[in-house]
Amino acid sequence: MWLLLGFLLAVACVLFVAWPFLREPGPADDRLDEPAPGETARVALAEERDRALAALKELEFDHRTGKVSDEDYRAQVGPLRRRAAEALRALDPARRREKAHAGR
Repeated sequence: MWLLLGFLLAVACVLFVAWPFLREPGPADDRLDEPAPGETARVALAEERDRALAALKELEFDHRTGKVSDEDYRAQVGPLRRRAAEALRALDPARRREKAHAGR
């Protein structure tokens, strides 16, 4: 009899402790917030900057390993640097605005 009572008490304790983990949580709201008006443009500029810098890095690597000749390197590096510089210049005012908003 005491053995059965001890077993039932142990099962009840395990169920009590495990109950929060066994029930299905219901999310309050799983929708993402809409991005801020300038956020989409800033993300697009940051992606363009990252693509341009990655292309420059890959071109540098290919030139150093001999996959790209000196003539091809000179022909490609200028436009890639301009593209990266334009993206950085366009992104810079957005960064200044972010810092101004963060300081408030």
